[in-house]
Amino acid sequence: MTATYGLRALRALLDLSEFAGMAERLSIRGPGEYERDETVRLACEAVVHRVGEAVARLPDDFVNDFPELRLKAFKGMRNIVAHRYHDVDYEILWETIAVDIPRLAVQITGILERR
Repeated sequence: MTATYGLRALRALLDLSEFAGMAERLSIRGPGEYERDETVRLACEAVVHRVGEAVARLPDDFVNDFPELRLKAFKGMRNIVAHRYHDVDYEILWETIAVDIPRLAVQITGILERR
């Protein structure tokens, strides 16, 4: 993996794995806590922002070689959280934290194990 995509890609993937752990710790609180606690929602936004930043560090050839990861969607979500925060759909944000990021983590683990 490193030989093909470089050390920067490896670091970004490791960061994504770390951020997935953060998403998991937030999602364990459940959707009720997420809806009630603004701090939890803001923490979820921060995790999505970090995921998008890590995705932005991945080389285009990696993103194109693994379309099943839906990396462009994560980058787009980051842009909404960072620049169009009034447009954040909190149901989609929860789905991203509770479902999409954990799925991405499993996929990334598989890629890293193959290297």
